[in-house]
Amino acid sequence: MLTLRKSADRGYADHGWLQSFHSFSFAGYVDPAHMGWGNLRVINEDRIAPGAGFGTHGHRDMEIISYVISGELAHKDSMGNVKGIPPGDVQRMSAGSGVQHSEFNHAPDQTTHFFQIWIEPNVRGIAPGYEQKTVPAAQKQGVLRLVASPDGAHDSVLIHADARMYSGLFDGHQGASLALDPERKAYVHLVRGTISVNGQRLNAGDAALLAQEDSLVLDHAEGAEVLVFDLTP
Repeated sequence: MLTLRKSADRGYADHGWLQSFHSFSFAGYVDPAHMGWGNLRVINEDRIAPGAGFGTHGHRDMEIISYVISGELAHKDSMGNVKGIPPGDVQRMSAGSGVQHSEFNHAPDQTTHFFQIWIEPNVRGIAPGYEQKTVPAAQKQGVLRLVASPDGAHDSVLIHADARMYSGLFDGHQGASLALDPERKAYVHLVRGTISVNGQRLNAGDAALLAQEDSLVLDHAEGAEVLVFDLTP
């Protein structure tokens, strides 16, 4: 079963310094029909204006992944990490027993466009943790590159959750397939371009929610960047 979630159906918040699309209920956007999918709880597509950002705030018991599309995200946290996250990097922060952090766009003339992703952990109360890795575009071209996993396989960041996240870039005749466990769920989010997911056409911002499927097939792409999640039921 595949359910299409159109880009225009997402929640939206305009805070002036921040424009944010919410795939699932978040903050002031509450939609009982879209509270998450499996253990995927949040996908926010954020654009932070130059010189602005999220002040210091806290998280607990959540695996948080930042995936930057353009611009750069400055990160600072209570663990002592002070990092810049450019496009191509995948950042994982395990909130665990509690962490404080801030995220800013320090560029004077460039918007930071990034995805903030929350995945519910399978262990709680752990010590907070941080990891960041660069995944070159060449490693994502025409394939689904594993970028986050519970075992750190294939040089992915390690998450304390029963989930795997893939990223891929596809164009023209490029495509990919992924075997799925029909007892689990999968989620496909199209960052940009167009692509077909199991025969269903997606445009930028659209998502496909899959359940009781044994395979995922991506094809007929045009300038596509895609995120794929293998999730608990």
